[in-house]
Amino acid sequence: MGMVWIAVLGTAAGCYLLKLLGLSVPAGLLERPAVRRFAGLAPVALLAALTALQTFGHAAHGLVLDARAAGLAAAALAVWRRVPFLLVVLVAVVVTALVRTAG
Repeated sequence: MGMVWIAVLGTAAGCYLLKLLGLSVPAGLLERPAVRRFAGLAPVALLAALTALQTFGHAAHGLVLDARAAGLAAAALAVWRRVPFLLVVLVAVVVTALVRTAG
């Protein structure tokens, strides 16, 4: 069996075991206030980190400021103005496209 299939099967087994671990956590542990706060805030923090990395990070050059940064700034402004989420995404896409087209 090739190395790719070993990696695929190992990853599948790891995902299954991780899911099984999540299902075996006692319900009392999940009801604790600290765990509830963490569960509510962790996805937001991970999404923010991923967005920052994809917007500003580049492996060879370090910090990169390009059209994506302008789109993110426009999206942040739209969120601050309490614009609906779909419109926030549209604003970010349009601003990014316009900046890329301009130069």
